[in-house]
Amino acid sequence: MQLLKTIAFTYSTTPIKELNRFFLHEENRKERLSFLRYSCDISEILYLATCNRIEFVFTCSHDCDKSFLKKFFSNFRQDWNEEEIDFAVEHAVVFEGEEALRHIFRVASSLDSLVIGEREIITQVRKSYDTCKSEGLTGDLLRIVIKSTITTAKQVYTNTRIAINPVSVVSLAERELRTRKLRTDSRIVMIGAGETNTNLSKYLIKRGFRNFAIFNRGLDNANKFAENIQTSLVTAKAYPLSELQNYQEGFDILIVCTSSPDIIITSEVYKALLHKENKSKVVVDLSVPSNIHHSVLNDESTDLIDISRLRTIAENNLVERKSEFYAAEDVIEENICLFRQMHRTRRIEVKMKDVPEKIRQIKDRAMNDVFAEDIRGLDEHSREVLGKVLDYMEKKCISVPMIMAKEIILETSN
Repeated sequence: MQLLKTIAFTYSTTPIKELNRFFLHEENRKERLSFLRYSCDISEILYLATCNRIEFVFTCSHDCDKSFLKKFFSNFRQDWNEEEIDFAVEHAVVFEGEEALRHIFRVASSLDSLVIGEREIITQVRKSYDTCKSEGLTGDLLRIVIKSTITTAKQVYTNTRIAINPVSVVSLAERELRTRKLRTDSRIVMIGAGETNTNLSKYLIKRGFRNFAIFNRGLDNANKFAENIQTSLVTAKAYPLSELQNYQEGFDILIVCTSSPDIIITSEVYKALLHKENKSKVVVDLSVPSNIHHSVLNDESTDLIDISRLRTIAENNLVERKSEFYAAEDVIEENICLFRQMHRTRRIEVKMKDVPEKIRQIKDRAMNDVFAEDIRGLDEHSREVLGKVLDYMEKKCISVPMIMAKEIILETSN
């Protein structure tokens, strides 16, 4: 297991804006990683990239000391100067052997994530492995490492409460909307085209909502937002914020989230958006500070979902998740022990995969060379019996060493 290494750059050790230095684009990823394998004498390599981390998981016989790291990063980006290589070496967090395995387990179980308990990371790990495997970059050790990693992460999510309640405002807002049992053809007006509204729209589309109008101060961003979510089933129209008061199509759900410090939804604008409809409307206020006038928020006909309540729920949920942290660590340690045993068994299997062929070669040499003349002196029946005896012994000689090796492994692991 000492061959296993991980070089990690995460939100906690590297400024987020600097993580892009280590990002590999799809069009040249295989070429770059293949060259890295060759130049650094690496046997297998897996590359994992998320919005909060870049990780290289690989196997090699070298220690990941400063000298190796300099060689690694000078070959990772051959256009980097000494200062850029030094930056990478300084910010790299290195794990080797069992600590590398423990780190991978913790990453996939979201214990090392910016938001503890977010399940997306397990899918990202699996996809990264599948990609590198399809490109011929991985081998037997990483295969069993990732298989155990996925199994461990699933156990953490299943057997602990670490992911039981959402802790992001976006997921909580979507869950609150779900409790309203709104029709999927509800008219949704979104004010703001930033990341929060973008992510919330994705949740809503997964739930079947398909009618969106996006208003933004900059029309270009509103158009990009609309283009990204529009499909044959989803209608999305973009408008400049200046046209908000003139909007004539009404709404069922109003979602407001901008970076503006000003009130956008005044009483007059809200009345115009209602377009003389009298039924209750759902208003989601995610802006800090609020972009909605208090007279609108206090209107009895407004079913309000506001960020202050969502934040309180999110904070309480995060506390609950953190309380499950140690239970998740126990699951990981149990699986580390299981992996040790599996890894020993697999090493024996790999070492002994040539045993059958070696035994056949010994049998063939005995019959066709060493004892060939004696065998020719036997009658046909005797030669037939001798052949059966040797075939029987061949099978037993192949199976017995493997069984004994596994028994030894089981005895030493107890």
